[in-house]
Amino acid sequence: MNDQVRIVRFSIFDRLFHVGIMVTFLTQAVTGMGRLLYSTAWGKGVVNLFGGYEGATTVHNTVGILMIVGFVIHIAYVLAKVEWKSWHRSLFDADSLVPRWADAVHLGQKIRWFVGLGPPPAFDRWTYWEKFDYWAVFWGMPLLGVTGLLLMYPLVTSYFLPGWVLNVLVLFHRAEALLAMLYIFIIHFTIGHFRRGMFPMNECMFAGSVELEEEAKEKPLWIARLQEEGRLEEVMVAGPPHWYRVMYFIFGYTALLTGLYLLFTMIVYRNFIEWH
Repeated sequence: MNDQVRIVRFSIFDRLFHVGIMVTFLTQAVTGMGRLLYSTAWGKGVVNLFGGYEGATTVHNTVGILMIVGFVIHIAYVLAKVEWKSWHRSLFDADSLVPRWADAVHLGQKIRWFVGLGPPPAFDRWTYWEKFDYWAVFWGMPLLGVTGLLLMYPLVTSYFLPGWVLNVLVLFHRAEALLAMLYIFIIHFTIGHFRRGMFPMNECMFAGSVELEEEAKEKPLWIARLQEEGRLEEVMVAGPPHWYRVMYFIFGYTALLTGLYLLFTMIVYRNFIEWH
């Protein structure tokens, strides 16, 4: 693998942020599910790993604040990369994750290709499903963060809002949390790791680079643009060392199996979750 020509796809900041999101999200999922299912043997066993119900709550609240801080840092990072003097071009160029009309065109081409009515689309740096994957997670963060903060300090919240609002906040926070877990453990895992060419693991977010030959097949417009701009050689890098690959495979599979285990738990206890 290291003999293949590779190009940079994600910066160190992107990769560290993704790892942070993985760790904090799974921590929130475990502590949240444990508290939700506390009346079951499974729930009691989970919260006991964190020192009991109160300990799990403390961890959940602390990590929740870390997620909010990370989200704010991410927004600042994204805004800092925008060229505000030409903001429209910067927001809607091919390197941006903001959806464009071309994404709708690519989706139509993909559907026609799927039913045998045309060739597959040629993508640039981001595909329409990668943009969907990013924004689906992005928009869930404010709802979880705001409702979580208000529930974290119920007395302060009740000082400004009617008491019944707390019950509504619990419903919103729980519904969004369950929806986020279902999305990550089914859709995101499928897009990132289980689709053809990526199974058993998409190493890109860990390695930060991809094989040029493989990327040229799926995203020829991006490679052609890099060549035209004379930047292709600038983004060429060596492959990750063997020891590093071993480390992120262990970490990645641990996270993947944890998510699938939580998904299985949600299925097993679905009637209990619906009732609560």
